[in-house]
Amino acid sequence: MNANTPRQSPAERDESAQQLLSRTARDLPAGRHQFHKERLMAQIHQIQQEERTAAAEAVAPARTRRLRLPRPAIALPVLAAALAGTVVTGVVMNDGGGVRDGGVATGPALTTPIGAATAKGVPQLLGQISLAAAETGGSHPAVKPGQYVYIESKSADSFVKTVGDKSSLASHALHRRQVWMSSDGTKGWLIDPAVNDSSEGETLSLPDEQGNTPVGGLNHPTYDYLAKLTTDPDKILAKIYKETKGQGNTPDQEAFTTIGDLLVESYPPAELYSALFKAAAKIPGVVVVNDAVDAVGRHGIAVARLDETSGEREEWIFDKKTHVFLGDRAVKVTASTGEDALIKPGTVTFTNAIITRAVVDGMKQTP
Repeated sequence: MNANTPRQSPAERDESAQQLLSRTARDLPAGRHQFHKERLMAQIHQIQQEERTAAAEAVAPARTRRLRLPRPAIALPVLAAALAGTVVTGVVMNDGGGVRDGGVATGPALTTPIGAATAKGVPQLLGQISLAAAETGGSHPAVKPGQYVYIESKSADSFVKTVGDKSSLASHALHRRQVWMSSDGTKGWLIDPAVNDSSEGETLSLPDEQGNTPVGGLNHPTYDYLAKLTTDPDKILAKIYKETKGQGNTPDQEAFTTIGDLLVESYPPAELYSALFKAAAKIPGVVVVNDAVDAVGRHGIAVARLDETSGEREEWIFDKKTHVFLGDRAVKVTASTGEDALIKPGTVTFTNAIITRAVVDGMKQTP
């Protein structure tokens, strides 16, 4: 941030916030709301701190415009309120050892060969995945009061970086993320260098800064909420379509994204976990990609769907033999125009690998 840059008026701030909201709604599936709210809030807090100390900065560091926030998860009306007094552009810090953003080093854009997709065999594959999920139910213990769901993953993402008047595509390096969440979703902890430089992490316990304690739902999938859901695939899918109506680019893409979110950073009970795959098989446009790679390089087979509006294909990656869920990623498949033309086909806009998913007895305890 340049110390000579004039501060924006409230009207200019509101206009910039609305531009961000418009871009968020276009680039990001709206169903990804509660999973990573803490990422966005931490970035907003960080930007506010940078803005307060901007006058003392002698050299303007590089600025970035986020292509997409990693697994964003805050409803747009809440986002609008949070942005009322600040403009989010993505803060980049230079610590002498290379450009860093939120504590994570940056590098070249992530790319991958675009795997061929086919609609052939989708029901069979999802049936096998559902069966495998049901068979492993014994190793999927229930979460008792006082216990926590622990999920460790590794993720990276690509974004548009602007230095001066020149923009280019870059990425945040692969980094470790650890999250703990109580069964009712009111207590939690996050350690993620993309959110906070502190190795100790930060609390996710509720109520939030506005005094709100969200109840369990599809956008806040606590274990207690998921444990009460029907395990009938048709009823689950009908519920998803109903409760996500008007969100995302299309109803079918939003339904696919919502189920995908439940696979990544929540802990569905075994029967529900199996039923979700049967529900996904009923969504039009779902395809199979025979070779896909997760964030840590594990090859697998993917269940995927192309968002024709954004040109990104969301891929859920499974082990080819055991059908265990490995992770997910988003791959740019079709070219864009305008400033988004920088995002070439083959760009991996987000990638994530699940390392550990378990139930533990205490906050910050690991298996």
